Amino acid sequence: MATMAEGAPRATRFWQRMAIGLAVFIIFGFLQFALRGFVDPARAPWWVHLHGVAMLGWLGLLVAQPTLEARGNLDLHRRLGWVGAGLATAIVILGIYVGLASLVLHRFPPFFTPPYFLALTVVEALTFGLVVMAAIRKRRDTEWHRRLMIGATIVILEPALGRLLPMPLMIGWSDIPVGLIQLGVVGIIALHDRRTLGRVHPATKAIALLVIAVRITIYLAALAPPVIALASKLAGG
Repeated sequence: MATMAEGAPRATRFWQRMAIGLAVFIIFGFLQFALRGFVDPARAPWWVHLHGVAMLGWLGLLVAQPTLEARGNLDLHRRLGWVGAGLATAIVILGIYVGLASLVLHRFPPFFTPPYFLALTVVEALTFGLVVMAAIRKRRDTEWHRRLMIGATIVILEPALGRLLPMPLMIGWSDIPVGLIQLGVVGIIALHDRRTLGRVHPATKAIALLVIAVRITIYLAALAPPVIALASKLAGG
């Protein structure tokens, strides 16, 4: 694939740990929510389960890819990369569908207004897909590719955070703590950059700016009349 400017063994271990950390955090966020009785998985619609399976597949690939790279199995790494591209496309489609269907069936969290929930699901799903697409285009530049793949997953941390943070107490300003936590994860990558490259990589800066842009876009989109009208129509308001 790309040149290994960071030094293969040490850098690969870092990205492997980042992938595992994000996967464990996301799974824990959803699992503890269900175990505390806030949701009954058995009663969730099939499309919710399908979206969950797709996300588990993504997290599995996120962990598997740096592991394969560390073991020198770049051929399988590349082939699974194209599987990941298809999976990311499915996640975008399913993510938007779940958001729209949840509005229609009134399955969205009561502390979100319909326009905010619509903006949240659509903006995050589309951004995730665009960042994965950018990562694929940059697959021959390892340093960009790694950061963009992890960055795409950081963008969609909000659903897990929403199940861990006291969201009912953050109505109207939840984007601030969510964004700060996401930037904190990006900060871990920035520290790694400083240690290994002596500077913060441009891809890391781009992800940080993207996190901020996504939170602002969601907030502003939820106030836009067309979004309000569509959300009201979907929710039967």
